[in-house]
Amino acid sequence: MSRIIALIVLLIPGAFAAYGIKLMRDMVFGILQPPFTSLFFQFTAGFLLFLLGLGFVAGFILHRDRKQNKVQTKFQKKRPL
Repeated sequence: MSRIIALIVLLIPGAFAAYGIKLMRDMVFGILQPPFTSLFFQFTAGFLLFLLGLGFVAGFILHRDRKQNKVQTKFQKKRPL
């Protein structure tokens, strides 16, 4: 059950990142989507969605690998003295 929840948690930000890529691609081809008033705002929103989605997925994977001690020493958390 926990694996299904983890998959759902990863799919939602992944979908946001994919939608961000779509918005950026549409800006390159000059296709303006309805909620945006200019192509610049559409590209900016797409870029932010892409970065937030990718950052969440990357942080999730890093957190999981840190718990299992599968990261290099430079990525391990420093323990307080």
